[in-house]
Amino acid sequence: MARGSSRDRARTQARPRPAGRVGDRILFGLCALAGVVVVVTLVDVVYQLANNASDAISHFGLGFLVHSTWKPGFNIEGAGALIYGTLVTSLMAIVLATPLGIAIGLYLSMMAPARVRAVVGPLVEMLAAVPSIIYGFWGLVVLVPFVDKLEPGLHSALGFIPLFGPASPVGISVFAAGLVLTVMILPIISALSRDLFLTVPSELKEGAEALGATRWEVIRGIVLPTTISGCTAAVVLGLGRALGEAIAVSFVIGDTNARHTSLFQPGGALAERIANQFLAPVNSLHLAAMFYAGLLLVIIGMLTSVAARTIAGRVDVTQRVI
Repeated sequence: MARGSSRDRARTQARPRPAGRVGDRILFGLCALAGVVVVVTLVDVVYQLANNASDAISHFGLGFLVHSTWKPGFNIEGAGALIYGTLVTSLMAIVLATPLGIAIGLYLSMMAPARVRAVVGPLVEMLAAVPSIIYGFWGLVVLVPFVDKLEPGLHSALGFIPLFGPASPVGISVFAAGLVLTVMILPIISALSRDLFLTVPSELKEGAEALGATRWEVIRGIVLPTTISGCTAAVVLGLGRALGEAIAVSFVIGDTNARHTSLFQPGGALAERIANQFLAPVNSLHLAAMFYAGLLLVIIGMLTSVAARTIAGRVDVTQRVI
């Protein structure tokens, strides 16, 4: 009898309490509601953009994506040059900021002394809190004169590459816009990468070092493969800000409709054009064209995010197999 009563008591204690089940259901409902709100919000954003851009879509069609002429007074508008400028500046920012951000994350998480980490870490994160317009002012006052002096040297050394053509006479260029975006997304990538590297179990790193692995071998063989999916998400998050940045870019890019192979020439971007002209449209078709440009910006962001997630997923699977 004693054994039977103890077994019954153990079974009773092992059963989940009703209050616990209710709490789990509430938590599940809140999380599901949050997910639904995100999906509904995204769908509504796309719908509102498409609905307000319907006149421009019917009038310009897919030619809007190719043509570069932007003359609202003549009802002639094309976003080809703006799409080109958006992709070039964002790609330049990602190419420069990704290795720098990951290197900063590695230094702060694995190499820096505790005192340096306590000072440098918050300073890097504070860069993400600086308003966009401040970056625009800084780019115009500090970066543009620097680029004006830097471009001739780059052209003389690398002028055989079309990207480094003749220097701009004033320093306002796609190159300057790419540098501003690099500084803006650098704290995002570095801060998230640092947090990801700190989540790698210390037993794995210490075990590899005990077997004779160098610091670089630990980083290359354990830290980076373990966190590559999260680092990709950090890069995509930075890319999202680079694609949608308007105010800072408008100060330094030049706001033109031309497509140049050289980074040293002025250009334009989708978000920058919308920010500059949305409050004073020439006519209803001009306003619809800017909604069309915003819809294209959202689609580009979605496609890049899906592509990055797909690439990261394939890399993870390959590493698990290896």
